[in-house]
Parts: sequence; C-alpha cells; structure tokens
Amino acid sequence: MTESKALRALREAIVLEHMESKNDFDFDTSLNTFPHPRYEIMASGQVLVGVDEVRAYWLRTREAFPDQRNKVIEIHHADDAVVVEFELQGTHLGSLTGEAVTGRSFKVRMAAFFLFDKDVLVCERVYGDSATVMSQLGMLDLPEAF
Repeated sequence: MTESKALRALREAIVLEHMESKNDFDFDTSLNTFPHPRYEIMASGQVLVGVDEVRAYWLRTREAFPDQRNKVIEIHHADDAVVVEFELQGTHLGSLTGEAVTGRSFKVRMAAFFLFDKDVLVCERVYGDSATVMSQLGMLDLPEAF
C-alpha cells in the first residue's frame, strides 16, 4: 500500500471509530480520536474546544435525544480531510435549550468535515439543517415547497 493510500485508510479508520463510538455513547473513545478535541457546529456557530467542552456538549445532546444515532452514507477524501455524509436521527425526550419536549423524532442528512494534520485529527466541523430538524420536531412550520 502506498503512503497516501495508507494515510487515507488510517484517517478513515479514525473517523469511523469516532462516529461509531458516539453511537455507542462511548465518548472516551470518541474523544481519544483527537489529541486536542475541537468540535465546530456551523448551524449554531458553536465552537467547542477541549475534552470538557466537547464531552459536555455530547452529554447535553444525548440528554435531549437519548437515542441519537448517526448512519454513514458516503465517505469522501480530501488532501487534509475526510468528509462524511451521514444521516442523524433521534427522538426529542429532553430539553436541549429550555424548549418544551415534543417526544417527536427527526431524521436529517448532514455532513461533517474531519480535518487532519497528517494522521492526526484536529477538528470535526459539522454542517446540518436545523430548520428541517425543528420542523420534524414540531417547533417550526415550514412553507410548502413552491
């Protein structure tokens, strides 16, 4: 295997371990996939840095959506990143930001950029559609398509 193919395979293995361990609520494993965790949520502008901030965010989201899971759809490789298209789903059984609990479920397609410095994961940058999630949870009325 060439060095570039080996690096690509290693990066993909790190990303898959990261995503699968979050499905298992094994946040220690997820956090250990990068030495200095940085998690950026583009829809809300949140930037979480360090083990404590990232873990606290993941725990908060699992309190609100205790069955939250991701399902990998496609994996793409770039020079300094692995881009994952995935489906995120969960049921709103707890409050995330003080909102009323709806008990409804959401399922939305998202993308995450896992940024690397050689073979070291340095950041997960997540892009998602908050309006679709809020609509599916009954928190936002979206107009009919035109």
